Amino acid sequence: MRKILFPVTILLLVINSAKAQNSSFSSLIQSGPADATKLVNAYGEPLFKGIGLGLNSGWYNSAKPKKLFHFDLRVSGSAAFVPASDQTFDVTKIGLSNNVRPADASQVMAPTFAGDKNTTGPQLNLYDNQGEKVGSFNTPKGNINIIPAPQAQLTVGIVKNTDLTIRYIPTISFGSENGSISYIGFGLRHDIMQDIFGKVADKLIPFDLAIAAGYSHLNMTLPLTVNPENGAIPKDGQQSSDFSNQHIGATFNNLMVEAIISKKLLFFTPFLAVGYNNTQTTFGALGNFPVTTGQTSLGTPTYTTFSNPVNINENSIDGFRAEVGFQLTPGFFRIFVSGIVAQYTSVNAGIGFGF
Repeated sequence: MRKILFPVTILLLVINSAKAQNSSFSSLIQSGPADATKLVNAYGEPLFKGIGLGLNSGWYNSAKPKKLFHFDLRVSGSAAFVPASDQTFDVTKIGLSNNVRPADASQVMAPTFAGDKNTTGPQLNLYDNQGEKVGSFNTPKGNINIIPAPQAQLTVGIVKNTDLTIRYIPTISFGSENGSISYIGFGLRHDIMQDIFGKVADKLIPFDLAIAAGYSHLNMTLPLTVNPENGAIPKDGQQSSDFSNQHIGATFNNLMVEAIISKKLLFFTPFLAVGYNNTQTTFGALGNFPVTTGQTSLGTPTYTTFSNPVNINENSIDGFRAEVGFQLTPGFFRIFVSGIVAQYTSVNAGIGFGF
């Protein structure tokens, strides 16, 4: 259990660190639902891609399926490396409304989640529908440019040169201050050489060839606190002042399909795989959030309460993948290492046992 909890804790703390910064997702929500969604999407895009790539990693390190009722149990972790091109974004190129404008037209490049953690983003001024300035904020600093993701799985041989892989992490709560996480996935691997050549495939062909697919679903919640600007009052009596239900809700639906070729040499098995990755990301700021949208005749800021102001639903990953690596099987133990080229370059490594 400790081996499973360790990589999960890393993943949760990485995302939670962004939430915990005073100027992070909370500050972006100040711009109102439509603009906040665009800003959060641009800021968080490397995080979404990195998690998706990581959760599609580590499924298989050999083309040879397990024999009937044979198994291996493993835990592993991946690290996706965010390139420089995804470590910043231009706030003028993401379609913000005229209500959100850079304070300085020459300062428009902002760090993403994977950007420089010592660099604060440009100042953005907020305007009401009459063109009056009602506030300002800086886009948040970066965090880390290496995105980790965990895997824990059991693979069991079933019928006709096929095995089944199950990934599962039950709902784990890290307390009211840190949220919760859960994960489930299923994969299949099938040896196609046996279909072509039958039982003599091992004698005729000096390598193994398989097709494989894996699907997984990660669900995550994180608490969030956004209060009215100091001194701000409700715009009118229709605005809710209950902000206790604020949180971030995120899901990642991941699909991986690939062809694998490998050759076992005693207890060393190198492999090569090519295929397709897809990750559907849903990420939202859920609950009631106060956003300054105007001011009284005396200059007192007024806020409007928006429910569920940030809603992102996108294909974060959709494209080709190639993977090369090896597994070591000294007796009952398993050691896995691989490198992956997709939207980002990543590595995966893990340990396990089985037969």
